[in-house]
Amino acid sequence: MPVEKTERDVTTLVGQISGGEIRLPEIQRGYVWKPTQVARLVESLYRGYPTGSLLFWQTTETPQTREAATGTPQATAAVLPLYLLDGQQRLTSLHRVLTDHPDAQVVFNVETEAFQNQSATTAKDPRWIKVHEVLRPGAKQFPLIQRLHEAVPALDPDVVGERIGQLAAVRSRRFHMEILTDFPYEEVAQIFVRVNSGGQRLRTTDLSLATLSARWPGILGKLEDEADYWARRDYPDLDVTFLTRALTGAVLGRGLNAWSHGKLVAASDEALEQGWRTVQRGLRHLVPLLRENLGVDHSGLIPSHVALLPLIVFLGERPDEPLGADTTNAVLYWFLVATIRARYSGSTDTRLGQDIPATREPEPIKRLLANLGALDTRVEVTANDLQGRNYGSPYFFLSYLVARRANATDWWYGTSISANAEGSQKLEYHHIHPQSTLRNHPNGYGKGEINEMANLAFISARANRKISNRSPKLYFPELDPADLAAHFVPLQEELRDASAYREFLVARRTLLAETMTALLDRFRPSWVAPLGGSADPLAGRSLEFQLYRGQAQTDGSLVVTARTGTDEWSAALGLADLESALRAAESGLDSDVDIAGEIVPVRVDHEDVEILMGPFLVSGSMAEWKQTLDRERADALPWSKYPVIDPRPWRGERVRFPVANVD
Repeated sequence: MPVEKTERDVTTLVGQISGGEIRLPEIQRGYVWKPTQVARLVESLYRGYPTGSLLFWQTTETPQTREAATGTPQATAAVLPLYLLDGQQRLTSLHRVLTDHPDAQVVFNVETEAFQNQSATTAKDPRWIKVHEVLRPGAKQFPLIQRLHEAVPALDPDVVGERIGQLAAVRSRRFHMEILTDFPYEEVAQIFVRVNSGGQRLRTTDLSLATLSARWPGILGKLEDEADYWARRDYPDLDVTFLTRALTGAVLGRGLNAWSHGKLVAASDEALEQGWRTVQRGLRHLVPLLRENLGVDHSGLIPSHVALLPLIVFLGERPDEPLGADTTNAVLYWFLVATIRARYSGSTDTRLGQDIPATREPEPIKRLLANLGALDTRVEVTANDLQGRNYGSPYFFLSYLVARRANATDWWYGTSISANAEGSQKLEYHHIHPQSTLRNHPNGYGKGEINEMANLAFISARANRKISNRSPKLYFPELDPADLAAHFVPLQEELRDASAYREFLVARRTLLAETMTALLDRFRPSWVAPLGGSADPLAGRSLEFQLYRGQAQTDGSLVVTARTGTDEWSAALGLADLESALRAAESGLDSDVDIAGEIVPVRVDHEDVEILMGPFLVSGSMAEWKQTLDRERADALPWSKYPVIDPRPWRGERVRFPVANVD
């Protein structure tokens, strides 16, 4: 059966849609792309990136069709139409852009060459122009270039002209087409299902594992055996997915990306074997260091397992000779600093592409610390760094480590705290000042204050139930002061009343910060400067979510409150819209959400999801986003308490903020 191959440009294809010469068969799904995805398509055409081929069916039959979501009715074609099997989202999006559809108001920044959907901010900025202005029929470039130069004199008119010309060339970009002819409808339906099935994208780790399995028979068994080895030693997070990532990092010298599988195919047998030896040897050196020297008795304590990858490569490839005390300490120091600074909270592949090669340089740990900006200044933890931090913060991990080093014990069994405890001795985090006495207190304590890590202590499940919601002024007298001090709980009696809760937080933050800095100093190598101080970029910044729901459990509005020093920003977004965007992200698709009337992109950065929220670029894995929203559902407030919000666009700089840190 013949398959015709040809090419047509964007202008021709869009015209054929309007003229009814390209139609959608009934089996096609509806149009689902978000404005952000449309902007990314236009950007890809502008930059000359591959945008995939199109698949059509031509037949003398007259199949049932559905209307394209172009906003205008299609004409009746005078020729035999083509039925679009694959490419509906792309062609419909381009039709919308070229015909100025209200939901495809894509704009272009002539200074940065960025694309996005029109917003209140871009509408007021003369550097942003509507793509339709350039792509519409009869558009003249010179008046537009002159207008841009007059509005922004700092822009070089020659550069602007080149970029406008490059954008105008999108109209003539050509798509490769395959046209099936003489195929019966039943067979075309099968082809359509095969081409469009899946929906759920393969994660980069899944794709790499599939490539490795085909390239190196027997590797899956090796990975499963290794994962089982570590699971039996309380490190279950070193699973097949993690080990695949570690092996890929050792072989390729960087993190995973969409092109990793191609490079794995090209890797030699020797490189794969050596990479696997590196992973196994590195883990057998690293895990005992974490467990015995640092007190990490369970892998579930580690906020980001990605931070282990450079150390696995370093320890797995180093010569077989004694590891000096200074190097041992330096390894753990880097791990602690990389953890509290959330080194891999976003742009993971880029960061690993810096850090894994650094482990192969003459002074590897120095290079790693230089990448962190922590080589020439002593890293300190201040009380201000801990303000607003909750159990999702990497500082919470440090609070466990310092309690372990202080020989903290459970407040019921008297046993040393351990993440491996089970049953009624299983470790929990306990609100020292109970939530119930703080929520409705006249002092108006907020959700973020109540859940601060400075109000949390590690005790057993039974001790937690025993204390229940009693005030510290009632249950502290039952405890030995030494047991409180080992958890860095201030002993002043006046801080035990809920009315002095904020003073309690200040006092405990100070105690925790001092001992966390002492922990860092314990492992800080001698060649790192003892003076100075490296500021945490999130110090004094916080982000809080609060969900409000009505009687219907499917509705809800999520109020987002960001604080940066003295400035506060609030906005709201629909819970259903956010969850829809996250589902799209889980399938590898960029999307967007409406935050206070402004379209905000939701982007996928490998396996992290990033959303702009006021002063922050909030990022995290899909699991972290889901965990955060599950927590908000559990803590939802009724509509009757919905606050008055005065949203405003954020015009300042943005800082990356891990979603795990959200209160």
